[in-house]
Amino acid sequence: MPGRRAASAPPPHRSAWHRPAEPLTPLPPRPLRRVLFRQHWRDLVFLHWPADPFRVAGLLPPGTVPDLHQGRSYVGLVFFRMERLAFGRMPPLPYLGTFGEVNVRLYSRDALGRRGVVFRSLDCDRLLPVLTARAGFGLPYQWSRVSTRWFGNRLLYTTSRRGHGRPGARAWLDVEDTPATPGPLEEFLTCRWGLHERVGGRTYYLPNAHPAWTFRTCTLLHWEDDLVRAAGLPKPHGEPVSVLYAEGLPVRFGTPLRLPTP
Repeated sequence: MPGRRAASAPPPHRSAWHRPAEPLTPLPPRPLRRVLFRQHWRDLVFLHWPADPFRVAGLLPPGTVPDLHQGRSYVGLVFFRMERLAFGRMPPLPYLGTFGEVNVRLYSRDALGRRGVVFRSLDCDRLLPVLTARAGFGLPYQWSRVSTRWFGNRLLYTTSRRGHGRPGARAWLDVEDTPATPGPLEEFLTCRWGLHERVGGRTYYLPNAHPAWTFRTCTLLHWEDDLVRAAGLPKPHGEPVSVLYAEGLPVRFGTPLRLPTP
């Protein structure tokens, strides 16, 4: 809940603070044993701000702690288009497998040293994927309106949750054809090979795999956001410390792995 004190959350397992974190690698550090579902991410926009690690700790599932870069934690607002969603070896879903999504994410590490992402919210403009992800994976999806529009080399994302007065977000970028080289912070934020989530009283790790990121030079022209505050963190103030655009890549997700019981 917004404004809730981090101290009220259950403390993470002690060994999670001491186990060495897996290295940040441009490709996944381990192969997937089995592919649970596949998808293609298009026109990704990453906006990031520093976040209080003590506040972040209270929003993570048990068995995980904030993953830090040079002593700082971060919150991300990520816009993209999902395409060709498919389960196992089945063909992509028509219509339902393509939609816009905007998520608020935090960065976590578990007792085995695995770095991950924790989604505080995921806004999607298809109702059936929202209901499926909530029921099957416990992910906090919200049924929203998401718009993606190109104006020449400028990209506009807008989203708003359904219902009067609901939170939303907007990003307006100028995207160039020249490649952009990610720095150490960008590698920390994007070299993530799984997510952590809590379902049925247990925390699990859902691994993923995809090719190395390719970013393009971009300039953030304007942004608005109410989703970060709705996700339990203070509203961002000031410009993002990191702005990234990626044209897209195919992604595969493996089967969930339970975290060790504290």
